[in-house]
Amino acid sequence: MANSIFDQDLERNPANYAPLSPLTFLERAGTVYPELPAIVHGFGRKTIRRNWRQTYARCRRLADVLTRRGLGRGDTVAVMLANTPEMVEVHFGVPMAGCVLNAINTRLDAGSVAFMLEHGEAKLFLVDREFAATAKAALAQLKRPIEVIDVLDPIYEGSGDRLGKLDYEEFIAGGSAQFVWSPPGDEWDAIALNYTSGTTGNPKGVLYSHRSTLLHTFAAAMPDALNISARDVLLPVVPMFHVNAWGLPYIAAMVGTKLVFPGPQLDGKSLYELFESERVTCSAGVPTVWQGLLGYTEANQLKFSTMHRTVIGGSACPPAMLRLFQDKYGVQVLHAWGMTEMSPLGTACTLKSQHRDMNADERAQIQFKQGRVIYGVDMKIVGDDGGDLPWDGHAFGDLHVRGPWVVRKYFKEEGEDPLRDGWFPTGDVATIDSDGYMQITDRSKDVIKSGGEWISSIEIENVAMSHPAVAMAACIAAPHPKWDERPLLVVVKRPNTEVTRAQMLSHYEGRVAKWQVPDDVVFVDAIPLGATGKMLKAKLREQFRDYRFPVP
Repeated sequence: MANSIFDQDLERNPANYAPLSPLTFLERAGTVYPELPAIVHGFGRKTIRRNWRQTYARCRRLADVLTRRGLGRGDTVAVMLANTPEMVEVHFGVPMAGCVLNAINTRLDAGSVAFMLEHGEAKLFLVDREFAATAKAALAQLKRPIEVIDVLDPIYEGSGDRLGKLDYEEFIAGGSAQFVWSPPGDEWDAIALNYTSGTTGNPKGVLYSHRSTLLHTFAAAMPDALNISARDVLLPVVPMFHVNAWGLPYIAAMVGTKLVFPGPQLDGKSLYELFESERVTCSAGVPTVWQGLLGYTEANQLKFSTMHRTVIGGSACPPAMLRLFQDKYGVQVLHAWGMTEMSPLGTACTLKSQHRDMNADERAQIQFKQGRVIYGVDMKIVGDDGGDLPWDGHAFGDLHVRGPWVVRKYFKEEGEDPLRDGWFPTGDVATIDSDGYMQITDRSKDVIKSGGEWISSIEIENVAMSHPAVAMAACIAAPHPKWDERPLLVVVKRPNTEVTRAQMLSHYEGRVAKWQVPDDVVFVDAIPLGATGKMLKAKLREQFRDYRFPVP
């Protein structure tokens, strides 16, 4: 069969081929809106302020010095940095040199850091002195030496020891701001390597390509996704090591948004003052951070003057938090969901036009869900037999996804094939309603199976979090002689408050079915959290492995 007459005109011609790469976002930012503010870091007189022209120049200096040192395509540059200007620069400067960025979670232990440095074959390691102790212990475990570059944050000077011969400013001083970079020869080249949380066994590496990252950025910035534009001032509380801050640095460069960084000061007072002084309009983070912010504003009877939207992900937003943000402070909550394996964004809970006429309570019932898939992502729920389940808002099953930025295989092809008939099983149990809104009812490993019925631990936790004396709550399954498993509620009280077991259990009356009410409540000083702020239920289950429910 003859080829189409159009094939010759549409084939990839090396002379005019323009690979898809998010690095073009920064090039455009540095030339089209060079004087617009790009980065604000710190408070008061010590504040660092840079525009997009300056940021572009510093990224080219970094790329040039990496190239002069012989680093290039396929070489990994690992970093342990907080949300700082340097962290933005490595997101663009490292791949400008053809290298792959591996941003390591700064909250990990030395063994995990050492594993990632070895597994990712890092050639260079940039470390903020704040994390020097962990980095030093990790380096001692390596089989080969890695050159270290110190990063000393001039705003929040870390107290850690110096590990490298050069600090970051000395390092990039050896590069030229006139560095002429070229897009990747192939848009499928790797741009970043991130690792899963590794709650069971070693973490798995996930590679992102220039192509997948650009497509993810386009989709994530859209009005029916995160809805970010040049008119926003964006403060990412989510760390940039956490799946590239959900893609926010790339979005900011694409649309010309000012990025504001709080540094290590994530207490409610510091965040609020930064929101107000920099006129932040939008922020993003996990629920645990917002608890501190709302606690401060409530205690001091404060309001937000410019912030009108916050993206909440990482774990489910408690309904009480959503209502407080929206009803009292006028801050729209955008529930979002994703995974490291998804680059990470999969859904965003933006409303449809038909929801405008609903009252606040009716709209909130929709906003409690994780939302609709953004363009580029397909999803479905499957039952125990592997068959597709209906989108009726009632049937729940294992959530599967696919798309151009969803993982196809893990780095170095370790472990079994992650796909099932071309779909990635997320490990979440979910429902999808007729309007396409997905709601996670549990992680498959956390769901409570009681007498043949499933109980959502997330729903039990959300009810607990609506109690004014509860700071944090986790629901886990505990063995039961009759029902196999029953829900056990683990609660951390707010300071200077009291609540009894009986009062906590009575709080569930009328809020859930009687058979879903926890059989017992235990009060603890703290609930273990992982490196990304999620509750570690596996550790809780281990802590209460010998627990037995009271005999009636």
